[in-house]
Amino acid sequence: MKKLTIFTDGGSRGNPGPSATGVVIKDDSKKTISAFGEYLGKQTNNYAEYMALISGLKKAKELGANEVDCIVDSKLVCEQLNGNWKVRDKNIQKLFVQAYNQMQNFSKVKISHTMRAGNKEADAEVNKILDSKR
Repeated sequence: MKKLTIFTDGGSRGNPGPSATGVVIKDDSKKTISAFGEYLGKQTNNYAEYMALISGLKKAKELGANEVDCIVDSKLVCEQLNGNWKVRDKNIQKLFVQAYNQMQNFSKVKISHTMRAGNKEADAEVNKILDSKR
Protein backbone atom coordinates (compact mmCIF):
# COMPACT_ATOMS: atom_id res chain seq x y z
CA MET A 1 0.00 0.00 0.00
CA LYS A 2 1.44 3.35 -1.06
CA LYS A 3 -0.12 6.32 0.71
CA LEU A 4 0.57 9.89 -0.33
CA THR A 5 -0.54 13.22 1.11
CA ILE A 6 -1.74 15.80 -1.40
CA PHE A 7 -1.82 19.48 -0.45
CA THR A 8 -3.79 21.57 -2.94
CA ASP A 9 -4.66 25.21 -3.38
CA GLY A 10 -6.34 27.21 -6.08
CA GLY A 11 -6.25 30.94 -6.37
CA SER A 12 -7.83 33.70 -8.38
CA ARG A 13 -6.77 37.34 -8.36
CA GLY A 14 -10.17 38.85 -8.75
CA ASN A 15 -13.12 36.51 -8.78
CA PRO A 16 -13.14 35.69 -11.61
CA GLY A 17 -9.66 36.72 -12.59
CA PRO A 18 -6.26 35.27 -13.44
CA SER A 19 -6.15 31.94 -11.64
CA ALA A 20 -3.82 29.02 -10.99
CA THR A 21 -3.47 25.75 -9.13
CA GLY A 22 -0.85 24.67 -6.64
CA VAL A 23 -0.14 21.06 -5.68
CA VAL A 24 2.41 19.57 -3.29
CA ILE A 25 2.58 15.79 -2.82
CA LYS A 26 4.44 14.20 0.07
CA ASP A 27 5.31 10.62 0.95
CA ASP A 28 4.95 8.91 4.35
CA SER A 29 8.15 10.53 5.62
CA LYS A 30 6.75 13.99 4.78
CA LYS A 31 9.27 14.39 1.95
CA THR A 32 8.01 16.39 -1.02
CA ILE A 33 8.02 14.15 -4.09
CA SER A 34 6.16 16.51 -6.42
CA ALA A 35 5.34 20.22 -6.42
CA PHE A 36 3.69 21.96 -9.35
CA GLY A 37 0.92 24.23 -10.54
CA GLU A 38 -0.87 25.31 -13.63
CA TYR A 39 -2.12 28.63 -14.98
CA LEU A 40 -5.86 28.42 -15.70
CA GLY A 41 -6.58 31.80 -17.30
CA LYS A 42 -9.58 33.81 -16.12
CA GLN A 43 -11.52 31.62 -13.67
CA THR A 44 -13.14 31.72 -10.24
CA ASN A 45 -11.36 30.72 -7.05
CA ASN A 46 -13.70 27.72 -6.63
CA TYR A 47 -12.87 26.52 -10.15
CA ALA A 48 -9.15 26.80 -9.32
CA GLU A 49 -9.58 24.93 -6.02
CA TYR A 50 -11.32 22.01 -7.73
CA MET A 51 -8.80 21.90 -10.58
CA ALA A 52 -5.93 21.78 -8.07
CA LEU A 53 -7.44 18.73 -6.38
CA ILE A 54 -8.15 17.02 -9.70
CA SER A 55 -4.52 17.61 -10.80
CA GLY A 56 -3.21 16.35 -7.48
CA LEU A 57 -5.29 13.17 -7.65
CA LYS A 58 -4.11 12.45 -11.21
CA LYS A 59 -0.46 12.97 -10.24
CA ALA A 60 -0.77 10.79 -7.13
CA LYS A 61 -2.11 7.98 -9.28
CA GLU A 62 0.81 8.39 -11.71
CA LEU A 63 3.14 8.16 -8.70
CA GLY A 64 1.61 4.80 -7.78
CA ALA A 65 -0.53 5.76 -4.79
CA ASN A 66 -3.48 3.63 -3.81
CA GLU A 67 -4.37 5.72 -0.74
CA VAL A 68 -4.41 9.50 -0.53
CA ASP A 69 -4.90 12.02 2.21
CA CYS A 70 -5.98 15.29 0.57
CA ILE A 71 -5.45 18.51 2.50
CA VAL A 72 -7.40 21.42 0.98
CA ASP A 73 -7.93 24.96 2.20
CA SER A 74 -11.25 25.23 0.36
CA LYS A 75 -14.10 24.52 2.76
CA LEU A 76 -16.41 24.28 -0.28
CA VAL A 77 -14.38 21.53 -1.98
CA CYS A 78 -13.95 19.61 1.27
CA GLU A 79 -17.61 19.72 2.29
CA GLN A 80 -18.97 19.01 -1.18
CA LEU A 81 -16.71 16.00 -1.82
CA ASN A 82 -17.40 14.65 1.67
CA GLY A 83 -21.12 14.79 0.86
CA ASN A 84 -22.01 17.44 3.45
CA TRP A 85 -22.90 20.30 1.10
CA LYS A 86 -24.93 20.26 -2.11
CA VAL A 87 -23.33 21.19 -5.41
CA ARG A 88 -25.60 23.83 -6.92
CA ASP A 89 -23.42 25.70 -9.42
CA LYS A 90 -23.50 24.09 -12.90
CA ASN A 91 -19.81 24.73 -13.59
CA ILE A 92 -18.79 23.33 -10.22
CA GLN A 93 -21.00 20.25 -10.77
CA LYS A 94 -18.81 19.24 -13.72
CA LEU A 95 -15.66 19.65 -11.64
CA PHE A 96 -17.23 17.76 -8.73
CA VAL A 97 -17.89 14.81 -11.07
CA GLN A 98 -14.29 14.92 -12.37
CA ALA A 99 -12.88 14.98 -8.84
CA TYR A 100 -15.24 12.24 -7.68
CA ASN A 101 -14.26 10.06 -10.65
CA GLN A 102 -10.55 10.58 -9.90
CA MET A 103 -11.18 9.58 -6.27
CA GLN A 104 -12.44 6.19 -7.48
CA ASN A 105 -8.87 5.32 -8.55
CA PHE A 106 -7.86 4.85 -4.91
CA SER A 107 -8.78 2.29 -2.26
CA LYS A 108 -8.97 5.04 0.36
CA VAL A 109 -9.38 8.81 0.05
CA LYS A 110 -9.57 11.25 2.92
CA ILE A 111 -10.31 14.92 2.27
CA SER A 112 -9.56 17.32 5.11
CA HIS A 113 -9.86 21.08 5.40
CA THR A 114 -7.05 23.27 6.70
CA MET A 115 -6.68 27.00 6.99
CA ARG A 116 -4.29 28.76 4.63
CA ALA A 117 -1.55 28.67 7.29
CA GLY A 118 -1.59 24.87 7.07
CA ASN A 119 -1.19 24.93 3.32
CA LYS A 120 1.69 27.35 2.72
CA GLU A 121 3.60 25.25 0.19
CA ALA A 122 0.65 24.76 -2.18
CA ASP A 123 -0.27 28.43 -1.75
CA ALA A 124 3.30 29.37 -2.72
CA GLU A 125 2.98 27.30 -5.93
CA VAL A 126 -0.19 29.24 -6.87
CA ASN A 127 1.44 32.60 -6.23
CA LYS A 128 4.62 31.66 -8.10
CA ILE A 129 2.55 30.95 -11.21
CA LEU A 130 0.31 34.01 -10.89
CA ASP A 131 3.32 36.28 -10.29
CA SER A 132 5.00 34.90 -13.42
CA LYS A 133 1.96 35.87 -15.51
CA ARG A 134 2.00 39.53 -14.52
